[in-house]
Amino acid sequence: MKNRYKDYKPKPIDTSKVKLSGEILELTELLAKNAHDIWAQQRISDGWIWGPERKDATKEHPNLVPYEDLTEPEKDYDRKMVLLTLKAILVLGYRIEEP
Repeated sequence: MKNRYKDYKPKPIDTSKVKLSGEILELTELLAKNAHDIWAQQRISDGWIWGPERKDATKEHPNLVPYEDLTEPEKDYDRKMVLLTLKAILVLGYRIEEP
């Protein structure tokens, strides 16, 4: 079977010039925790459980822990996704305002 995705080249929105305010940067950690909780909730509802290493066959994953117990590299992954999403929102012309 031919790989129809072999030429796929991701092209995310360029957010390199966006600077986030201090208030928005503070929001990042809350949103990163929320993103992790959404991911974990979905995994758990799909039958996954905590395990010391990832095993797809038995649906075990070491990151099914509270956000605070993740390693810094795992937290950084969530933070990066949130930061890039917030920046993309701004590049697309939307505003993020405190309530």
